[in-house]
Amino acid sequence: MSQRVVVVGYGMAGSRLAAEVHARGGDHKVTVLGAEPHRAYNRIMLSTLLAGKIAEPEVELAEVAGQGVDVRTGVAVTAIDRAAREVHTDDGDRYGYDHLVLATGSRALVPPLPGLDPLPERVVPFRTLDDCRRILAAAEGARSALVLGGGLLGLEAARGLTARGLDVTVVHPMGHLMERQLDPTAGAVLVGTLAGLGVRTVLAVSATGVAADADGVRLDLADGRSLTADLLVLSCGVRPDTALAAAAGLTVERGVVVDDRMRTSDRRISAIGDCAQHDGALTGLVAPAWAQARVVAQVLAGDDPLARYRPRPVVTRLKAAGIDLAAMGDATDGPGTGEPVEELTFADPARGTYARLRIRDERLTGAILLGDNPAVGTVVQLFDRGAPVPADRRSLLLGRAFGAVPAAPAASPALMPDVATVCQCNDVSKGTLVACWRSGARTVDALSGATRAGTGCGGCRDALAGIVDWLAGAEPAEVTGWDREAMEVTR
Repeated sequence: MSQRVVVVGYGMAGSRLAAEVHARGGDHKVTVLGAEPHRAYNRIMLSTLLAGKIAEPEVELAEVAGQGVDVRTGVAVTAIDRAAREVHTDDGDRYGYDHLVLATGSRALVPPLPGLDPLPERVVPFRTLDDCRRILAAAEGARSALVLGGGLLGLEAARGLTARGLDVTVVHPMGHLMERQLDPTAGAVLVGTLAGLGVRTVLAVSATGVAADADGVRLDLADGRSLTADLLVLSCGVRPDTALAAAAGLTVERGVVVDDRMRTSDRRISAIGDCAQHDGALTGLVAPAWAQARVVAQVLAGDDPLARYRPRPVVTRLKAAGIDLAAMGDATDGPGTGEPVEELTFADPARGTYARLRIRDERLTGAILLGDNPAVGTVVQLFDRGAPVPADRRSLLLGRAFGAVPAAPAASPALMPDVATVCQCNDVSKGTLVACWRSGARTVDALSGATRAGTGCGGCRDALAGIVDWLAGAEPAEVTGWDREAMEVTR
């Protein structure tokens, strides 16, 4: 049955939904309305753009094109008329829908500090492509920068600016960096790693005000100190953009409340990505947003009307040159009083290395790996699959095997199970990649195009290259044990 599908938001979630619906065929008419004037782009790669490692065209996502898809950029939706099943835009147009999908994302949080309303020219949030352009413009000729916020994005921004030669200081109100993902010991090791890369940190003190003029920016702190620089970047968190949904009378808590099929309190309206709240939780990451887009597309296309979104374990990676960090699960929690938890830790601050594992019932429930650890791939796979951990825990903690007989090296993809997830963002397994390679996708770009692996955070590109090299040089017998289910995926 033909449907008019309107998607509000042309970011990573909205563009993926349009692509998923289009790929499934049918005669749906999909209209995508994006408030930003650009084509869809990979927000995760903005820190790499800030560091000067890539150019703007490299952050753009593949354009959704084809019959039945109408993408309109620079068009902001101002209201939803649920009775008439229409959305109103700022240019006076109205678009009727049979099903509406909200992919409005989130907005950068600007703290209510004196001196930030309105935002001075030298003070820029770090969230959008336009923000990135403003930061780069302000960094031209600048010698120093302050970053307010020591979370994931703040540290990526700081590292990006140091790569451009700026003297950078991160100010964070909490006692340690990345407190949502790291414990205090890991945070302290990370401070040392950053110092070695030229990034200073000021912790456990709040900002009280900002003063900016043509000569620079001053950030006043609660302990009486003031820091000055040529530029101030704000990375103080984000808030789901729920204004449209709330004004339309949809159920909104922290985000737009949705069920397992991503439906809101109005069954003709779905929400996905940063703006959606599923089972009481917000995501803020690309992998869940893309999984949610797939569920909505399956339902709309009729492929699987009963499709359900099931959250998967999330792995957080810090994308900054000179820093290797992976955090997952409940590694920052205390021991608690419930089921017995096995805790393993190792710290070598002088080498910038820290590892912490939490194991319950022989399964990895959380981990922090900071610094060079060859076991990181194995740890991520064990966590993702819920597989039993090896008896020799030290091989995971320190990245090497112990015992009389050294373990076989795990460097070759031949030793990786077919079900192992190579691309976390797009949930692509080794078996799927092998199947696509045998079908003719013989390069990293070809595999990426066929499976979307490597199009999210980019953290698996090296793994893709390793698999391509292995397949190109492997004997046919070495590649016969692939997963049959993976082959079915590519048909």
